[in-house]
Amino acid sequence: MYLRKIYSKNVIECLNSSSYINHLRNLSSKSLKPNVEFITDNEKITTQIEQRRNKQQVSPLIDSFGRFHSYLRISLTEKCNLRCQYCMPEEGVPLSPKSHLLTTDEIIYISKLFIDQGVRKIRLTGGEPTIRKDLVEIIARLKEIPLLENISITTNGLVLTRNLVSYQRAGLDSLNISLDTLQPKKYETITRRKGFERVVAGIDLAIQLGYKPKINCVAMKNFNEDEICDFVEWTKDRNVDIRFIEYMPFSGNRWETEKLLSFRDMLNLIQQKYPTFEALENKPNDTSKAFRVPGYEGQVGFITSMTEHFCGSCNRLRITADGNLKVCLFGNKEVSLRDAIRNGCSEDDLIALIGASVLRKKKQHAENILLFNQQNYPFRFQARNYSSKTDLTHVDEQGKAKMVNVIDKPHTKRKAIARGFVNVGAEITKLISNNLMKKGDVLTIAQLAGIMGAKQTSNLIPLTHPIPISSIKIEVKLNEEKQRVEITSAIECCWNTGIEIEALTAVAIASLTIYDMCKAVSHDITITDIKLLEKSGGKNYFKRT
Repeated sequence: MYLRKIYSKNVIECLNSSSYINHLRNLSSKSLKPNVEFITDNEKITTQIEQRRNKQQVSPLIDSFGRFHSYLRISLTEKCNLRCQYCMPEEGVPLSPKSHLLTTDEIIYISKLFIDQGVRKIRLTGGEPTIRKDLVEIIARLKEIPLLENISITTNGLVLTRNLVSYQRAGLDSLNISLDTLQPKKYETITRRKGFERVVAGIDLAIQLGYKPKINCVAMKNFNEDEICDFVEWTKDRNVDIRFIEYMPFSGNRWETEKLLSFRDMLNLIQQKYPTFEALENKPNDTSKAFRVPGYEGQVGFITSMTEHFCGSCNRLRITADGNLKVCLFGNKEVSLRDAIRNGCSEDDLIALIGASVLRKKKQHAENILLFNQQNYPFRFQARNYSSKTDLTHVDEQGKAKMVNVIDKPHTKRKAIARGFVNVGAEITKLISNNLMKKGDVLTIAQLAGIMGAKQTSNLIPLTHPIPISSIKIEVKLNEEKQRVEITSAIECCWNTGIEIEALTAVAIASLTIYDMCKAVSHDITITDIKLLEKSGGKNYFKRT
């Protein structure tokens, strides 16, 4: 019940906020819960808030920005029988032991919890969900749950000709099929596997069985942009929804902005060939911008995750195959529902745990802030012409940012040492020395912050590479004579690129943490002389004298 108290307190604070009141005005009753009367004036809003607070009937699926989450995606497996270039490396990825994955009963139990709170659509994903042998059973058991309106799957389509009839009989309502090319040989290049003909046959079977399958196509420059109009032409005689997805960053696909084919770029390509290409009306929570060629049987959509995010209307939550709840696809914060269930967590506390996670959901994902400007186009430096002789490793000849490709560099042992000072003054020096700061042990917390900062460097500094760090040593000591805190970081790895930025980031984050913990006493604090002392490994050796 402790979790329930924390959750209720946070919800009441959320409900009392003016931003939530504004959201209640703007959200339709359908987006909150069925049969809730639409609220139009302050008196009714205040009354409803008071009733919800007194009865504690606030849905745990409403976040602090008023978004109600009625759509749950559940990953059934981490395995996949393809190796798509934009998704994972050719050798695959490390897999969790089977005992770590959700069982069928746990999937159904979690689904019922979310449906009781207002989820109305569940999508089964992977990996590749059709690999899971009990998929038909899972669909059938989900279909038996009252109030669930739609069960769908996202699949690569390889086994649909064999299994789709069974899925339909079990209760499957809709399906998405991944297909990035209409050329068999290019399909093999993209997926590193054969199977193009089977996928197309599966799509045609789905149409024959009465589905309008959504075809997910990840669009990339210099890869399949020459097929954009071919996909549009595919909708002439097939009742499908082709959905072009902007290429998105994942750790396994060596993200490069040069590959991004934006929604506007694709739209321009299509309109040159189809001048009558027209927009369709979209539903409030649609992720896809819908279009069609008049007279064609199918339609086309664009999922603009990178250039025109749809975070403001997001109603999706995700459960990973090992039972972690993710409130945002781009976020790295997860809470393990599997562990809570297996440790005997009560249903009330489990719902409170879900509600607390949803309340922490951010307004929007931050991944595109550094990549895109306010005009929603790939970020470019100020227009400048660069000579082809100029050796600018992070900028191409058009002035466009790029990440250096280090794949051909040898793995060597590398080490970097950095140092910095935080001048705090006499009063703070005395408080730190006696461990009397109200925020706690300044030196220890700064040390931990430095370690965390080093690990997150590639997420903080644009165009740096994620590095598997082998060792992080942060020394944070108080120099009472000079009235300052001295921070030294020493970081090691065995990799194909340098690690000095990680060492400098560690010192910077530790320094800022000290400032934050001490600013209540005085703002007359200065952070000075953050510098690299030594680096070894790679082509160059450096040591400050």
